[in-house]
Amino acid sequence: MKIAILSREPKNYSTRRLVEVAQARGHQVEVLDTLRCYMNIASHNPSIHYEGGELGSYDAVIPRIGASITAYGTAVLRQFEMMNTMALNSSVAISRSRDKLRAMQLLSRHGIGLPITGYAHSTHDVPDLITMVGGAPLVVKLLEGTQGIGVVLCETQKAAESVIEAFIQTNNNILVQEYIREANGADIRCLVVNGKVVAAMRRQAQPGEFRSNLHRGGTAEAIKITPEERATAVQAAKIMGLDVAGVDILRSARGPLVLEVNSSPGLQGVEAASGKDVAGKIIEFLELKASRKNKPAE
Repeated sequence: MKIAILSREPKNYSTRRLVEVAQARGHQVEVLDTLRCYMNIASHNPSIHYEGGELGSYDAVIPRIGASITAYGTAVLRQFEMMNTMALNSSVAISRSRDKLRAMQLLSRHGIGLPITGYAHSTHDVPDLITMVGGAPLVVKLLEGTQGIGVVLCETQKAAESVIEAFIQTNNNILVQEYIREANGADIRCLVVNGKVVAAMRRQAQPGEFRSNLHRGGTAEAIKITPEERATAVQAAKIMGLDVAGVDILRSARGPLVLEVNSSPGLQGVEAASGKDVAGKIIEFLELKASRKNKPAE
């Protein structure tokens, strides 16, 4: 196959691994800077241009779109889809999962366990909002945040009121969530590919920190997940419409709680911790998806 990888960081571990594995399996791979792609949206001849010329056709595209460029990145991916290029994850699924509020509402609607989460617009509602999620300590999250940025633990009622009011008054959209004390600063990242958990790791926040993101100094180790955690991760990815996803789960007294469903999960931490060839599983699935697409109708 001829495969395009949309990535602004060709030297990034995840991008390099996908390129290496795909090439080793006999595929032609090109890494395209998402923001350097520009489009002709004409219905009679939709096309994508890059570095001054029109791109040729590709059999498949792997989107590695950063959260900060979601709008432009999904527009580029939609253009590939218009040109009948098979996408590893669809533009619709990526957009759905990147909207944290919409994603949580969808997961809730389908009965997936979640931390109690509040959302409000007016500072007048802050006291009741705090009560609604069980009071302090609680977690405040920017809707546009990523990799632990814009996530604040408020340990007292007064701190919670101050932080929430400051975010609202500066026109930031936030989620207010209960703090799951029994998780002890750890979460579980499950890598789901084609409806199966192919790898999992436990991420532990460093001392004095509650965010377990590896970008924030957290550590990772292999973990054996429970059948309920496995089923939750698979179902969460399915609800988002993602064939490849990183599902973040907290272990709580009331069972697994989903924090987030990531459409472009990093591979370095989970491959190192689990010893699994996740990149290989992704390329194998891409081959399977292509064979299904090209299979003639009976």
